Amino acid sequence: MKKTKRPLIIGITGGTGSGKSTVCKAIMDNIPDENIATLEQDAYYKDQTHLSFEDRLKTNYDHPLAFDNKLLIQHIEELCNGKSIEKPIYDYELHTRKHDETVTITPKDIIIVEGIMILEDEELRNKLDIKIYVDTEDDIRILRRIQRDIKERGRTVDSVIDQYLTTVKPAHDQFIEPYKKYADIIMPEGGQNEVAIDIVISKIRTQLD
Repeated sequence: MKKTKRPLIIGITGGTGSGKSTVCKAIMDNIPDENIATLEQDAYYKDQTHLSFEDRLKTNYDHPLAFDNKLLIQHIEELCNGKSIEKPIYDYELHTRKHDETVTITPKDIIIVEGIMILEDEELRNKLDIKIYVDTEDDIRILRRIQRDIKERGRTVDSVIDQYLTTVKPAHDQFIEPYKKYADIIMPEGGQNEVAIDIVISKIRTQLD
């Protein structure tokens, strides 16, 4: 059935390891699946199949140019127009987009757009009805990043720290932190901030009603 009411688009951003995914999960757990969907900016890293594997390894994933925001914006617009989209899947081992596999996302009342640089792009930023910035201290974020990359991406501690100092921290200071001025809600400590999450969930429920 085609949706006639424009969905509420909620942007959730913050630095690496800030707790964005935890906030998203807390919201998703309190809203029926048939009413809500998520678009992760990480799924929209640019396709790199035209590059050699060696060249793919040189990609700076902590820079705005790494993202295919044009496709992400197109998908948001299609969902707003009642059309289903095929969300990409990014292969972190091959450092490129999977071409034989996507995730079908159907139009929903609530669309969460989650990613570290969704406020940096003005056109993308303007698509968001509610913009949430998850604000977490740097030392906590780097520890979470180390844990994640070792467990989920087979990285070493040294490689994670080197990447953090070389690209992650400079990118945060240039492309993420300055743009929190555009946020409607700044949420300290992310998933631990139950009061702020409850306020967002209440707003969503009001929209659904």
